[in-house]
Amino acid sequence: MLFLGIDHPAVAAKNVEELANWYCSNLGYTKWFRHEKPVWMLKAQDNSLLEIMPIDENERPKRTTWTPGWSHIAIRVSDIQKAIEALDEVGVQWGGELANAIGGGQVRNFFDPEGNMLQILERKGL
Repeated sequence: MLFLGIDHPAVAAKNVEELANWYCSNLGYTKWFRHEKPVWMLKAQDNSLLEIMPIDENERPKRTTWTPGWSHIAIRVSDIQKAIEALDEVGVQWGGELANAIGGGQVRNFFDPEGNMLQILERKGL
């Protein structure tokens, strides 16, 4: 097989260190590699990667889930109710209620401290 899957998404941050620390503290990522730019490559428990890089001078475009282009990152969880409770404890801003996920399972949108849209997603049997 030539194309294996997604290696990593990347998010541009106002404060690379603070956002990297937030993903590690609240979503279980670990700091895997740091480049001097500064850029952090974070690793999840399943070994998938997430890049946190500095923003440029452009303004953040206004977007919804359905705005053209890449929309959000969906983070798979083993127990969505426990994940909701854990994220409630750190005061995340929710972007909606728990809903049925396309393809099966349950999903809920939320935002990181810089306003990037994320989802928690529980799928049974995958």
